[in-house]
Amino acid sequence: MSNKSFAWNSTRRRQVSLPSSAAIVVLAAISVMSIVGCSGSKGSDAPATPRADGNVTLTAAQKQNIRLYRIQSSQYRRVIETTGTVDFDNDQATSVLAPFSGPVSRLLVSPGDQVKKGDPLASVDSPDFAAAMSAYQKALATARTNRRLADVDKDLVQHNGVAQREAAQAETDAVNAEADRDAALQALASLNVPPEAIKNIQAGRSVARLEGMIRSPVAGTVVEKLITPGELLQAGTTPCFTVANLSRVWVMAHVFGSDLASVRTGDMADIITDGGTNSLPGKVDNISALVDPDTRSVAVRIVAENPDRLLRKQMYVRVRIQARQESAGLLIPVSAILRDDENLPFVYLSQPDGSLARRRVTIGYRAAEQYDIADGLKAGDQIVIDGAIFVQFMQNQ
Repeated sequence: MSNKSFAWNSTRRRQVSLPSSAAIVVLAAISVMSIVGCSGSKGSDAPATPRADGNVTLTAAQKQNIRLYRIQSSQYRRVIETTGTVDFDNDQATSVLAPFSGPVSRLLVSPGDQVKKGDPLASVDSPDFAAAMSAYQKALATARTNRRLADVDKDLVQHNGVAQREAAQAETDAVNAEADRDAALQALASLNVPPEAIKNIQAGRSVARLEGMIRSPVAGTVVEKLITPGELLQAGTTPCFTVANLSRVWVMAHVFGSDLASVRTGDMADIITDGGTNSLPGKVDNISALVDPDTRSVAVRIVAENPDRLLRKQMYVRVRIQARQESAGLLIPVSAILRDDENLPFVYLSQPDGSLARRRVTIGYRAAEQYDIADGLKAGDQIVIDGAIFVQFMQNQ
C-alpha cells in the first residue's frame, strides 16, 4: 500500500469517528441554516434581518416556523407548595401532671402503649394520698354527728325542749360539716382513689394502705414518658406522661408572604412523605396571626387523618395546599420564555409593523405549563410561543 493510500484511509477513519455531541451541534446548525436558506429561496421574500432598532423581521416563509399567541386575562387556582412539621392534635393530646406529691414506686406503661381513660400509668408512694383519705374519714364522721344533733334539736323545738336559736345553730353546723365532707370526697376523686376504697370508708370498714395511682385522663397512645422510678413528684406541677390520639394529627406548614394571600381556612391540602411515595389528605384549619421572626413565614395548621400512623411528631413533610380562591393573571406558555446573557427572562412581542421585539418580563406564579406574568405584558399583546429560539438565532446573526 502506498503512503498516499494509507494517508487517505487514515483521514477517512478520523472523519467517521466524529464525536456524537459534535455531530448533534453540526446537525442543529445545518437544520437552522436550511430553514433560513429555504426561506430566502423565494424571490419575493428577503431573508430575516435584524433592524436598527433591534427588532427582527421574518419573511413569509420563515413565519411558518413560529406561532403567535394573543394574551388575555385568565382565572386560575394557585397550588402553594411548601414544607411542614408534624405535631400532635393538641385537642386530642394531654400532658398528665402528678395529682399528688411523693416518690414514684412503679411505672406501669411504656411509650407506644395504648391506654383507655382511667387506666393506671404509674404508682406513687404519696403522703398526700393517705392524708386525703384521713381527711375524708374525719369529715364523714363529723357530718354524720352534726346531722344527728341537728335532727334531735329540730324535734325538741317542736316540744319546746330547746330554744329556736340553738336548733338553728345546730342545723348550720350540720350543713357546714356536710359541705366539708363533700369537699373531702371531691379531693379523693381528684386523686383517683378507687371507688371501692371510698365505699369501704363510707361503710366504716378499715381500708388497707393504698398506693397513689396516676391514671390516664383520656384514651390514646402513651407518646412520652417523663418520669423514672424513685423520682420525687410535686403535685400539680411535675409532668409525667403525654397521652395522645394519633389517628389525627396537625401539620404546621410554613407559608410565606407572597403565597399567604391565596390560603384560606377550609382549603384542601396534600401531605407528602417518604420522598413523594405517600400522600395523605388534609384541610387547612387555622392560619396564625403572627409571623415567625426567624423564618418570616406564617404557620398554617392543617388537620390530617393518620389511620396508618405514617405521620409522627417532628417529622418533616412536603405540603401542597390547593387554594379555593381564584386568582386572575396573564398566563403564557412556558415555551415563550427565553433567557438573556444576564439570565433575565424575556419574550418576543409582535409589533404593529409585523416585526418581533424583545420584551423583558417579570415571571410570577407557575401554573402547570404556564407562567403568570407580573409585569412587562398586557392583555391583547401577541407573543411568540413556538419558534422563539429560531427568532433569537436570527436576531443574533
